Amino acid sequence: MSSVAVLTPESFAEHRSGLQGHEMTGEVSAPTPPGPSPPLPEKGAPGEKTGEPASAWGCKIRPIKASVITQVFHVPLEERRYRDNNQFGEGEEAKVCLDIMQRTGAHIELSLAKDQGLSIMVTGKLESVMKARKEIVARLQTQASATVAIPKEHHRFVIGKNGEKLQELELKTATKIAIPRPDDPSGNIRITGTKEGIEKARHEILLIAAEQDKRAVERLSLEKAFHPFIAGAHNRQVQELSQETGARISIPPPSLPKDEIVITGEKEAVAMALSRIRAIYDDKKRKTTTISVEVKKSQHKYIVGPKGNTLQEILETTGVSVEMPPLDSGSETIILRGEPDKLGPALTQVYAKAKSAMVVEVTAPAWLHRFIIGKKGQNIGRITQQLPRVHIEFTDGEERISLEGPTEEVEQARTQIQEIIKDLLVRMDYTEVIIDQRFHRHLIGKNGANINRIKEQYKVSVRIPQDAERSGLVRIEGDPKGVQLARRELIEMVQRMENERTKDLIVEQKFHRTIIGQKGEKIKEVRDKFPEVIINFPDPSQKSDIVQLRGPKNEVEKCGKFLQKIIGELIENSFSLSVPIFKQFHKNIIGKGGDDPHRKPETNTKIDLPTENSDSETIVITGKKSNCEAARDRILAIQRELANIKEAEVAIPARLHNSLIGSKGCLVRSVMEDCGGVHIHFPSEGSGSDRVTIRGPVGEVEKAKKQLLQLAEEKQVNNFTAELQAKPEYHKFLIGRGGANIRRVRDKTGARIIFPAPDDTEQELITIVGKEEAVRQAQKELECLVKNLDDVVEDSMAVDVRHHRHFVCRRGQVLRELAEEYGGVAVSFPRTGANSQRVTLTGARDCVDAAKKRIQEMIEDLESQVSVEVAIPQRYHRAIMGPKGCRIQLITREHEVQIKFPERDDCAAGQEAPPQENGDAGPEAEFVARKCDIITIGGRAEKCEQARAALLALVPITEDVEVSYELHRYIIGQKGSGIRKMMEEYEVNIWVPQPEKQLDGIKVTGLTANVERAKQGLLDRVKELQAEQADRALRSFKVTMSVDPKFHPKIIGRKGAVISQIRKDHDVSIQFPDKGDEQQDLIVVSGYERNVEEASAAIRQLVAEWQEMVSQDVHLDPRTHARIIGARGKAIRKLMEEFKVDIRFPQPGSDEPDKVAVTGLPETVDKAIDHLLNLEEEYMLSVTETETLAAYMKPPSRYGGGGGAGGDDSGGGPAKGFVVRDAPWNAAGNKAPDMSSAEDFPTFGTGVAPKQASAWGPKKF
Repeated sequence: MSSVAVLTPESFAEHRSGLQGHEMTGEVSAPTPPGPSPPLPEKGAPGEKTGEPASAWGCKIRPIKASVITQVFHVPLEERRYRDNNQFGEGEEAKVCLDIMQRTGAHIELSLAKDQGLSIMVTGKLESVMKARKEIVARLQTQASATVAIPKEHHRFVIGKNGEKLQELELKTATKIAIPRPDDPSGNIRITGTKEGIEKARHEILLIAAEQDKRAVERLSLEKAFHPFIAGAHNRQVQELSQETGARISIPPPSLPKDEIVITGEKEAVAMALSRIRAIYDDKKRKTTTISVEVKKSQHKYIVGPKGNTLQEILETTGVSVEMPPLDSGSETIILRGEPDKLGPALTQVYAKAKSAMVVEVTAPAWLHRFIIGKKGQNIGRITQQLPRVHIEFTDGEERISLEGPTEEVEQARTQIQEIIKDLLVRMDYTEVIIDQRFHRHLIGKNGANINRIKEQYKVSVRIPQDAERSGLVRIEGDPKGVQLARRELIEMVQRMENERTKDLIVEQKFHRTIIGQKGEKIKEVRDKFPEVIINFPDPSQKSDIVQLRGPKNEVEKCGKFLQKIIGELIENSFSLSVPIFKQFHKNIIGKGGDDPHRKPETNTKIDLPTENSDSETIVITGKKSNCEAARDRILAIQRELANIKEAEVAIPARLHNSLIGSKGCLVRSVMEDCGGVHIHFPSEGSGSDRVTIRGPVGEVEKAKKQLLQLAEEKQVNNFTAELQAKPEYHKFLIGRGGANIRRVRDKTGARIIFPAPDDTEQELITIVGKEEAVRQAQKELECLVKNLDDVVEDSMAVDVRHHRHFVCRRGQVLRELAEEYGGVAVSFPRTGANSQRVTLTGARDCVDAAKKRIQEMIEDLESQVSVEVAIPQRYHRAIMGPKGCRIQLITREHEVQIKFPERDDCAAGQEAPPQENGDAGPEAEFVARKCDIITIGGRAEKCEQARAALLALVPITEDVEVSYELHRYIIGQKGSGIRKMMEEYEVNIWVPQPEKQLDGIKVTGLTANVERAKQGLLDRVKELQAEQADRALRSFKVTMSVDPKFHPKIIGRKGAVISQIRKDHDVSIQFPDKGDEQQDLIVVSGYERNVEEASAAIRQLVAEWQEMVSQDVHLDPRTHARIIGARGKAIRKLMEEFKVDIRFPQPGSDEPDKVAVTGLPETVDKAIDHLLNLEEEYMLSVTETETLAAYMKPPSRYGGGGGAGGDDSGGGPAKGFVVRDAPWNAAGNKAPDMSSAEDFPTFGTGVAPKQASAWGPKKF
């Protein structure tokens, strides 16, 4: 019996249990019998008879086709790919079928026939069945291949359009068809698949080729001038000819410079069309003549017409062909070809068409174009409605308007447009504003959002120059009111951008993707939270860790803190260093304008400095360990350069370090505060080092060293500690102003008192360290002070009403400072308008008394204050303020004064004051102070005078430096890099005159000291450039020498080795002639005169040596060449170096393969040839011996070649061994039987073929 396997994706285990019922859409199938069944004959509907109508309407009802089809095909045993399954329905066949079902959606049933062949039934939709069948054949059936040869030109018909025909053929035959590429000369098509499929595919391909053989192609070359007569007007004649003959006629278009007409189709149809075309050509060539006319080039397009319609109309009405010159030609000649009596009317039509239209241009400023057009094209629309045949074209960016159309209408349109232009010039306006180029892209906005909004809002046109123009001139055009409003908004945007701050965050690049999030979700949340801040991540290819924030200062700070919080959560093991730097040097570490030099890719670190109001002197460096250490070394180097800093080391046993540092560093911090803020660095824990480093001013370092040694001794002798609780607001009062109170307690008791740091968790804990007796006494003193502070009293004092504002302004800043300094005392001033002088103070008695005393001192200062006015021209105010007001802040802090700048007067600012020359104003340029020039300074009289002097010192001056015009471009440098570097280095502004003016003076503007430094720097640079010019003049010496071109390759050498060595040895430049030069023998040597002469002599010496050389040929057996050359040419190079010759072997395929050329001096050439002949003789002995031995060692099969003629070898070679002759399988048309072929050795019965034959017979069990 045969067995059946049903494979479904739902249950792989059902493969063993036989076939189960399965529903198929569109038809119901009976249980499948074993083996393939013949198809049943189709049955008609009951009562239906063949040849009779099925209804009264006389038409048959078409049967509805099922959407599901079934195909059955058989795979013979010998073609089965997998034959060794132990049980049917298991193994690779089952897995392959299951995979095909999942991929195609078809249902597959396998059954095993009696002859062990495989019957396969595939059910499903037509497309799915075809795909499944192709895959089954490819994966379950062994593949054969065959080739079919058809003409190369027929291959494209087998492929079909977009390969559709080939795909259809492969699906239909379940084969793989490989067609050679167009550049492959072979015409053989390879077919891979089953034998049945190969025969089907072969038959289909030969049918296609046979069909194409019936078609014919004719190519007819006729003069291009007669093609229009053959095609006819609008191609009607050639279309009629194609319909009559059935041939396809292809005439090249007029624009294509080809005269070949191609006719394709059936052979008879092609012959008929060919004769008709030749008849038309002969007739027209006999009857037609030509005339030539000159028409202006600009009028040609009217003669041609849209898509050449006018030419076709002339051909249709007169039968005359009009030939136009090409558009890119300058010719104005038009040729008319036709019968003589028709040429006159045709010429009339040509002139009529040429004069039917004209083109004029109207000049109008480009910025007026949009206003001429009007809103939604209203203005220009009225003209085009009145004159619809006139075409008006505005050229973008050009001051012209083109009008094209009938002559009279064009004149009317030009008059109307000129009137509109005249009216607009009266009503419209424009303005120009200078804006720094670095702000241009921000003004434009992303995708032009900002500038488009301004254009739409104010109905203006804004022209911002391109980056390549290097111009800051922005032009605004449109309605006068809109122009002014747009100008004001642009200036406000620029001012806002000037006040923007840029901040850099150091984030390791590996975290960037995490911060950005998938599809930018996380960074979008950050940007939504801080919409005014622009966050820029570096490009991954830059491998940079710097993330840049830009926007308003407060928002940037908030966003920076938020991002730092996120980064802190991402970085688990970040390295940071704390570097103590004296407060007065922080501004030098920050650098100019707050731009930190270490916050760059050089160190890849983030440097955080304490705020100005903070007492901390520690700078924190965050980043990689090596980068942090490098940045720390640079910062310490800056500090050492700026101050006389001493560094000392003291030896303290490592076991005492923790006790000296104290809880959270409180003890060592108190020592540093006592000793003028010196920095004390203990070695890292576990290092075992006992060296403690002290860094700071000379006197303070010694003091700190002494205290540390004393503390270490105390720790060893007597180390007693006590703790005391006190409210944090009392701490400042306990310390006292300038540390007076706490110093008094320390001096009295000798104990050390340590207050908590701002970042300590226990803010109320005060630690006392020292001897037990001293600690007890200090504790009592402090407890007494704290007790007094706990006794709250209320007191009052009188303060003049005019001073109240000083205390309550800036949101009570002064009152907050009093509360912090004097133990949290509360000071209450009366409400504004109460006209009361009574001020109430509440707090501890001592704190209240001290606060009253301090308020009284402040009132005395206020009463003694004066106001001083200093007149400085308004144009210098911004320079005096400095970046973000840093210079003014420094003056107010150092001199304890208030400085107020006047309101900006734009009108006054626009008036240019005469510049100061070399710091002195001319007699005609006396400075007249205006209200906008007056700066007010408030404070004590002596402090105000000091501040006034400091302000005047900040007023910039301008000086001229004489620098030759020829040197200006070198000072400016590439893209301005040189001049920018000098301006940044000396903190000045340098103005170089325009090149066309050819002036020698350069203006330097800045502070006096900076200007002097910049002048000296410019003069030094001039000296360097002059020295370079002199050197260039010396290096420009040239010598031209004549050398035979045949020696040029030798002078150059292999890969330029010889010429490179000469250039290197003599430091010269050597130029050889180009291929197209007339004088191919000239070589130019340039450089210093002496070097040029030496290099020229070296070249002449080489040429002289080569001229003495000779070249001789020697004939060496080709079999020895490889031995003479050696591995990678090592042997031949050694030989050439030894004999000082050049040896050239013939190229593969040469006519004389044994000819070897030897070049060199006569005596060396002879020696080299003798040596080569000796080598040949030596190697030939080895070659002959090797070949003889190989002849005996070769097996007979290599000599017999499969034939029986081995005994007739006339070559005298070795015997060919045993050869079988005249065997049956060697007879003509016979071949040896294939033992594995089922056709030659058929299987009998139902037995399954054995899995594997053994050379020793069947296995015994």
